[in-house]
Parts: sequence; C-alpha cells; structure tokens
Amino acid sequence: MLAVLTALFVGASGRPPSSHWVATWTSMPQLTEPSNMPPAPFTGTDRVLDNASVRQTAHVSVGGPRIRLRFSNAFGGAVLPLSAVSVARPAGGAAGVSAVVPDSVVPVTFHGKPSTVVPMGAQVVSDPLPFPVRAGENIAVTAYLAHGQASLSITSHPGSRTTSYLLAGDQVSAPDLPGATPVDHWYFLSGIETLSPASAVAVIGDSISDGRGSTTNGNDRWPDILASRIPSAVVNQAAGGNRVLQDGLGPNVLARLDRDLLATSGVSWAIVFEGVNDIGTAAPADADTVAAQLIDAYDQILVRAHAQEIRVYGATITPFGGNTGYDTPEREAARQRVNAWIREPGHFDAVLDFDRVARDPATPERLLPAYDVGDHLHLNPAGYRALGSSVPVQLFRAS
Repeated sequence: MLAVLTALFVGASGRPPSSHWVATWTSMPQLTEPSNMPPAPFTGTDRVLDNASVRQTAHVSVGGPRIRLRFSNAFGGAVLPLSAVSVARPAGGAAGVSAVVPDSVVPVTFHGKPSTVVPMGAQVVSDPLPFPVRAGENIAVTAYLAHGQASLSITSHPGSRTTSYLLAGDQVSAPDLPGATPVDHWYFLSGIETLSPASAVAVIGDSISDGRGSTTNGNDRWPDILASRIPSAVVNQAAGGNRVLQDGLGPNVLARLDRDLLATSGVSWAIVFEGVNDIGTAAPADADTVAAQLIDAYDQILVRAHAQEIRVYGATITPFGGNTGYDTPEREAARQRVNAWIREPGHFDAVLDFDRVARDPATPERLLPAYDVGDHLHLNPAGYRALGSSVPVQLFRAS
C-alpha cells in the first residue's frame, strides 16, 4: 500500500520526492529611476511598454527538468498586465542576444491561462514549464504588454549587466527582433525556479555583488564565479547603491530581507556582503555610530535567518581608500571596526574575508591595483574572480 501511495504522489507532483522548487536565478526588484526607464517610444506620458515586448536573458545557476518564472510588480504604480510570455533558448546559447532558437519557444501560462495581471505591490509565479535547463545556461524570456503598464512607477533591476531588447508589438514567438532597442536593464522578471535536489545560496549585497565593473553579457560577477564552482544554486539579491540601514537604490536590507532572502525558494545559506554604502555615505562625524548600527543590523539578519534554519556567512567590507566620495579617516576606522566584528568567532556561521583577498598588502586601506576597476571602490573581472574563487566550497555541503 505504501508503494502505491508513493507512486501516486510522484505521479501527481511530477517530481521525485527528493526534488523541490529552488531559485536558480534572481534579480532584486527596485523602483526604476527616470534615467533607467525604457527609452522613447516605450515610455509615454502616463504608461510604459504600450503594445510592446521586452526580451531579456537570464543565466541560471543550477539545472532541472522544469522551470517556473516570477514576475514582480513590487514598485508598480498600477497593475502589471502581462498579455503573453514565452521562454526560449537564445541563439548560440549566448547572453544578451535578440535572436532565439525558433523551435525552442515555449509559451508561459498562469493557472492555465496565457496572460495574467499582477496587482500593485505583488508578484506572480507561472505554471511549471516543460523546459529543461542546465547549470550555467542562458535562457531568454519575452513578455508582451498589449496595453502597457499605466504608470511611470515600474519595477526593474537597472544593473543587469545584460542586454535586453524592446520592440513594438507581440514578439513572444519571434525568432529575432530586427530593429529592436537594446537596453542594459531587466524589467519585471524577478526570478526563475527549477525542480532540483539542490539548495540555494542567496547573496545579499550592493554594487560590488551586483557586478559594477564586470563585463556586460559576460556573467563574470563574483557570485557567477562562485556558482560555477559549487553544485548549489547562487541567486544574486544585490543592487548598486543599496544600504543595510537606510533606503538607497532599493529598500534597505532590513526592509527587504523577508522578500529577498526568507521568501526565496530553496535557500539554505546566505552571504551578507553589504555595508560599504552605509559607511561611505555617513557624515565622517557619524561614521562610528553607523558602524555600531551596522553591527546591530547584522545581528538582526542572523536572528531572522536562523529562525528559518538559514546559515549566514559574513563577508568583510572591501577597501575604498582613494575613492573620492568615500575615503576619510573616520570612515576607514568604521570599516575596520565592522570588519573586526565580522571576523570575531561566534557571530556569523562562517567568515568570507573579502577584505583580505582584495586589499593591497602594501597599502591595506586600498584595493590591489590589479583588482581595481579605477574608482578605488569597485572591482574589475579579475578582482571578482578572486573573490568568487576564495569562497570555500565545503561551506555549501548538505548537513
């Protein structure tokens, strides 16, 4: 009888008992700033993407036999009407291309329907799709909005470091988009999940994790490097300009923790690599106070994540010596205070000493010149490769 029930369960769910839905790719939702809105004619006086399609590429971290998509309207000023959506394999398997393999296009449904409306502040998860993916594969997602979103407040991820394409009309089945407008942003698409026995690592970070200084369409951010080394999913929940304590570009970490970490499917580990913007934007006289507040905030993250049985690894804040906006003696002292707490045993479940990896041994308050993109704050691809390669793989073995 037990064998019969087990067979019925597997047949009904479409997956073996050991697999589960796990996030394999994410983009942290943000309110789109005016400079990152879709260009004309895709932004009008009162709506965006009216009778237009957006095709965007996502680089998944683990594979599985089926996928489902998440679309976010977290910051939308009106409902988000998705008229049609498809997934496909990009031509040549490349990121940031407008063409797809014609016979690979699969329509996306929502509760069996070809379209859906995402309420303001909400997200929607698609039906499971018969679309197998491999670890490290690029996939193309095309969304069509027949009547646009009736607001100039929309949800996106500006720092995609991946090229998307905008074109008038319904293009969800089009093999290519000649004449499309390229934009290096993601719009509305916030996650891809797959069926897998793997667990996910969520990276909570700022522009250094979002990949400023990395190669557009190169997928060489440090979380990408980590994903290539471990069998777990790595999902990037970082955004340029983000802060732990106060809103910056996107909500502060304490405000977005439930959405971007605790509610992300299949997460077993988190890496917290954030705080440089809190220190760097503090008035020099307030830097020590901000350091103390950051330490309190890290403790809150640990308490809330541990309640969900998520292990949390703390990464030390990398140097910013020489950066025009951030570098003062008071802020450097604050960075050192925070890093000393991160390194102290008994706080984080493990420490990733990114400061030690990235700093110049001759002048440890500065980045190693070979890793510096040029602004003395962000890293270049070599620097990101060093960070991603420094993370011990044994930290992500199942208990």
